[in-house]
This record gives sequence, structure tokens and C-alpha cells, in this order.
Amino acid sequence: MIYTCTLNPSVDYVVEAQQIELGKLNRATKTAYFPGGKGINVSRVLKRLHVHNVALGFIGGFTGQFIADELKREHILTDFIAVPGQTRLNIKLKGEKETEINGAGPIISDEHKEALIAKIKQLKKGDILVLAGSLPPSVDDTFYVTMIEEAKKRRVSVVVDTSGNALKQAIAYEPFLLKPNQTELGELFGTHIHSRHQIIEYGKKLIDNGVQHVIVSLAGDGAILFHKDVILIAQAPKGIVKNSVGAGDSMVAGFLAAYVNEASLEEAFRYSVAAGSATAFSEDLCTEEEVHRLLGEVNITRMEDRV
Repeated sequence: MIYTCTLNPSVDYVVEAQQIELGKLNRATKTAYFPGGKGINVSRVLKRLHVHNVALGFIGGFTGQFIADELKREHILTDFIAVPGQTRLNIKLKGEKETEINGAGPIISDEHKEALIAKIKQLKKGDILVLAGSLPPSVDDTFYVTMIEEAKKRRVSVVVDTSGNALKQAIAYEPFLLKPNQTELGELFGTHIHSRHQIIEYGKKLIDNGVQHVIVSLAGDGAILFHKDVILIAQAPKGIVKNSVGAGDSMVAGFLAAYVNEASLEEAFRYSVAAGSATAFSEDLCTEEEVHRLLGEVNITRMEDRV
């Protein structure tokens, strides 16, 4: 079973307006609400790709209930921990430019953190745990490490898609998959990355440090997958980008969906890039039909020489 864990989920409130003027009354032309958070996005895409999974994490208040209700409507299993306060509301303003205003999230007590660890301790060998997204302000960035340690004790494969110290600390535990973007890859090594050569250099270092798979997402320039035996470079399909939210999460879901169905590494990577692109070209997250339509447009080349 695949478990996703979103420590700081959100309700994403998308507001479209022809023009947004600060300090004045603005009227929306279109609004929509979506259950948000990186792990929840992974769960939603996995389900659309017919892969059963369970969503874990913390939810609170009417916004948390909205998330639970929406995932139930999409037939996604959940095992959330209810906390006091409100799950955060993230506002996406789409006018001439796109602006995001993200909420902070509720206070998470030690009792609630222990309750989540107890759920991690129930996982079994062969399960996959996806740790994705930011941490609530009240949760120390070592909490990801605590969850990874408990998962590794039970021989659970761990996927990490976060940033900052939480991502850096995860490397020592040799996760199954890391998915940094170009900026996050540079931050891991205290540098700024400006070239394909640098991406290759630092991606190799992650593999040399024991990470099993690394996918570096490069937005419209595609992605690069690193494995101990090969480096794969993908060119992304061309299309009109409509959605900047969830493309990276869709890449994680696409890779895992293909992996659990015993696809080759190259095909799993192709599926990953197609899923990320399909979401970028959609108003919401990708559908299976959209992913399959783009598969043939993902061009992959191999770098056999890892030296």
C-alpha cells in the first residue's frame, strides 16, 4: 500500500479576476476550491491512475472537514488526525500575474505528533510512504526524520518531496525517491545551479550518498532522473501552462503508479513526466486520459556513463 503524509494540508481557494488592484474592491470572474497540500495532490493523482492509497496527516476545523469530504467523494481512503484550529486556507489570485497567499496552519501538539507516529509504526514491509510538503510552524523540521526512522525500521520505502533542512536531513536515510526542483537541489549543497552540467554533478552526489532514485524537475525544460546504473534526461511535452500547482506532485504520483505496476525505470520516468505535464496543462490535477495522451510526446535519452 502507498501512504501519503501531508503535515500541513490546505484548502486551495483559486480566484480569477481580469485585473487585481491592491487597495480597491476587486470582483472575481471565477472561483474554485480544491483540497491541497503536496501529499494530498499525490493521493488524488494516484487514485486517478487507479492506484489505491491512504492519505495521512493533520486536519482541523471546517477547512479540514472540506478536505476529508472531498477525498471521500473521490473514493480516496484517509486516516487523518483531527487537531484543534483550522487547516490553512491558501489563496491563489490569478489576474495579469499570479499571486499566492498561504496560511500558516494550526498548532500541532506533541500528543498529535505521537498519534501520527503510531500510525507510521503500523506500516509493513513493502509499503511506500510519501512525505511531501511543508511543515506546520509548530512542528520542528526533525519530525520528518522521526517518521523516516520509524518507516525504515519496518523496511518501508520512503519518498521525500519537501525543501530546506527537512530535505537535507532525509538524505542520510537513503530514501527510495527524492524529487527536488533545480533550486532545491542547489540549496541542498549550498549553491546556485545555473547549468545542466551542475544538475548532473549534484544529482550524482545524491545517488553516491545512497538515495535510490532522484528526479530533478525542470519545469518546461523537462526533468532528469538519477539512478546508480543510469541517468535519464526527459524533454517535456509542449503545451500551454494553465496551472502552476501540483505538477511536481503529479510527477511523484506518476512515477509511483508505474513503479508499483512493474514498469521499467525508463517507462516509470516517462509516466512521471507525462503526469507532471498533464497537470501543468490543466486547470486541476491530471487525469489518466490526459497522461496517456502525452506519453508519446515525452522524449528520453540515456547517459550510460556514470563516471
